[in-house]
Parts: sequence; structure tokens; C-alpha cells
Amino acid sequence: MLSLILMTVNARYDKVNLFFESIVVLFVSPAQSFFSSVTDSITDGFDHYFFLVRTSIENERLLLELDRLSKKNNKLLERNKFLERSANLTNFMDEDARPLVVAKVIGYDATQWSKVIFINKGTDHKVEKNLSVVTDAGVVGHVIHASLKSSKVLLITDSRSAVDSLFQESRKSGIVVGTGEDICEMKFVSISAKVSVGDKVVSSGLGGVFRKGLVVGSVVDIVKEGHELFQEIRLATSVDFSNLEEVVVLLSGQEEM
Repeated sequence: MLSLILMTVNARYDKVNLFFESIVVLFVSPAQSFFSSVTDSITDGFDHYFFLVRTSIENERLLLELDRLSKKNNKLLERNKFLERSANLTNFMDEDARPLVVAKVIGYDATQWSKVIFINKGTDHKVEKNLSVVTDAGVVGHVIHASLKSSKVLLITDSRSAVDSLFQESRKSGIVVGTGEDICEMKFVSISAKVSVGDKVVSSGLGGVFRKGLVVGSVVDIVKEGHELFQEIRLATSVDFSNLEEVVVLLSGQEEM
């Protein structure tokens, strides 16, 4: 309406037009500016709201994708670590003619009086009672029970364990027994035998469980009593039982010559 009035006035009164236009602009301009400002604010608000909603949805999608990729990457890293450990476990057995199987440690005995682990291989994998269990570091223990898919392994640190052994250098023999702690004792070593701290002890191969030459541990303490027949010798095991993830079970097969 205002535009029509202005056009009519402008056509009839050229000189009055400027004054009349000024009056109209004076009153209309503030209202127009206010209306434009409000409209722009509302428009910007809606734009930002929908933009933020879209951004939030996209962020949520990206976070889910990041979580998926992180889990996949972690799974691949664990798989790679497992393959590295498995290779280390089997490399030291390359010259042995006996078959073997790599098993994962899936549990520990819950009591403090026994030292037992459970592995994820059983009779379905040719694992049976009295087979020796080792790592690349040395002797872990032997199988005392085997089911279809899992087995129970008695560690050499258990007080029920006994491994016929000998000193690697002097070849003097003895029996390594568990103490129920993370250390073993070597029994029946003659008082006259020369033994030093740090001497390495290996399995003798007698007894039909552990093959000859597997590392059992090393001497950490020696007590000699003049009136005794045998020395009191304590060994640190070669295997770190607090960090045991995979083991090797030596299956029945061709015996060593």
C-alpha cells in the first residue's frame, strides 16, 4: 500500500515526493530493520539447530566407527602377539622329533595350596595324562588330567611335583620338588657335590615324563651342614609363572635316541 501511495504521489507531485518519502522512511525503516533482524535471527537459529543435529548424528556415527576400528586393531595386535609367542615356543623344539601342540592357559587353580593351570587342549588334540608341558624358557609341569577340550597341568612349583634332574655342568643328579611357592628345592644332592649359586639345573630324562635336557631352573641358595648327608639347595624356576599365556604340550611320539 505504501509503495502504491508513493508511486501515485511521485507521479503527481515531483517536488513533494522527496519530503513525503523521507517521512515514510523515517517511520517505516526502524520497523523494517527490526523485522529483518528478528527474521534473520530465527533463520540462523533454525539453521544452527539443524546443523548441530546433523553434526551430532555424524559424530555419533564416527565414534561408533572409531570404536569398531579400535577393537579390530586391538584384535589384530593380540593375534600378532600370539603368533610371535607361538613361534618362540616352537622354534626351540625344531630339532625334536616328537610332535607337540601349542595351548593357551585358560585358568589357574583358585586355591593357594596347589599350583595348577588349565589349558584349552585335551584328548581331541591328543593330549593325555603325564605328558610334559614346557615353554621356550623351560619346564612348566605335566598333565594330570585331560578331558575332550581342556586339560589340567600340575606346575613344578606344586608340593606334589617331583622332577628327576641334574646339574648341567657337573652332571650330579637330584630331585627337584615344589614348595608351594614360586621356588623349588633340589633334594638328595650329596654333601660332597660341588654346587655354586647360578648353576643351571636340567631334566635328566628319567621317570618317563620329561625328556632330557629341559631347563628346570638355577641355584639361588645353598646350605651345607657338616653332619648332614645332603645339601639344601633352592632353585629359581626358569619359567615366569606369573606371566604364562601359552605353553607347549609334548605329545607321545618318537623317543629320543
